[in-house]
Amino acid sequence: MPTRVEPLAPAGVETVASWLADEENHKWLDFGGGVQALGAVTLRTMLQRGTHAFRLFFADAGPAPAGVVGLVALDRRFKTAALWYVLGDKRHAGRGLTTRAVAEVLAEAFGALGLGAVNAWAVDRNVASQRVLERCGFKRIGRQRRCHVVDGEVCDRLHYDLLPEELVTP
Repeated sequence: MPTRVEPLAPAGVETVASWLADEENHKWLDFGGGVQALGAVTLRTMLQRGTHAFRLFFADAGPAPAGVVGLVALDRRFKTAALWYVLGDKRHAGRGLTTRAVAEVLAEAFGALGLGAVNAWAVDRNVASQRVLERCGFKRIGRQRRCHVVDGEVCDRLHYDLLPEELVTP
């Protein structure tokens, strides 16, 4: 299935905010300080800064986005960023769409943005997210213990990083 990726435009902010408001999506995230969901106002503000890049991804040639990939904490001096992603339209789950979108965004990060490393983490219970990272070539570099709560259960975070030459394009 082809994947189309494009920058998050102001018109798509409400859609992304609605995905992030969904507990099934945001329980796996942490934007710092315990913030797990980002509202439309926050997303709009982040779009205006140079330290974030958000990309919507689409299945086939459909007009409705399927998910979002975010690069945050973009540091142009150190050439690094952190990655997160959400499949908003669960009808596309299990088809590799998120993996292909993440790989495309990473190719842009290492190419046009000139990054030298990208890091990410996944909750130890979120096997699907771990698979996305590993299929794109991320290497697991550590475990942060007892630092995340999902459905009332204390979980660990598995930390990953990726260098440009390690990127795998599925």
